[in-house]
Amino acid sequence: MPLLDVKIYGEEVLRKHSEPITKVTSELVALAKDMLETMYEAGGCGLAAPQIGKNIRLVVIDTTRPDEEEPNPYIMFNPEWEVESDSEDVEYEEGCLSIPEIWCNVKRPGKVVVRYTDEYGDPKEIHDCIGLFARCIQHEYDHLEGKLFVDFISSADHALNQLKLRKMAKKA
Repeated sequence: MPLLDVKIYGEEVLRKHSEPITKVTSELVALAKDMLETMYEAGGCGLAAPQIGKNIRLVVIDTTRPDEEEPNPYIMFNPEWEVESDSEDVEYEEGCLSIPEIWCNVKRPGKVVVRYTDEYGDPKEIHDCIGLFARCIQHEYDHLEGKLFVDFISSADHALNQLKLRKMAKKA
């Protein structure tokens, strides 16, 4: 499986709204598997299609610890999520393969439900997603909407990282 080129902050593709996938094809499943391999190699726990230059609604997620657990990858076509009724907001430090070397706290719902189509074309629904998995679902979904985690950080964190972000954008 070839490793894919991860787009970096400032590249236009990261700010576009992604198009729905009308049919899960073998080519799209192969792309998702390449995305997983790229994500694993980069040490990430999620990757969205815009991050590899494709404006389609596809994300891959695996929040297992490679040195401690067996992989448990999710391939999600057209994911949607909503907050569970008993959820509370949680602040947690986030990073992104498209925004290297920047980590900041982001407040997000702590418990969500996710609906998506899997690699076999079957609809799936997972309730009570918590912890890193819930955060990753929301973070990757944001990519499909053309949003990045730095859009949700405090003004103080933004000020602290403004120079790094400008340098990344200039290279794009």
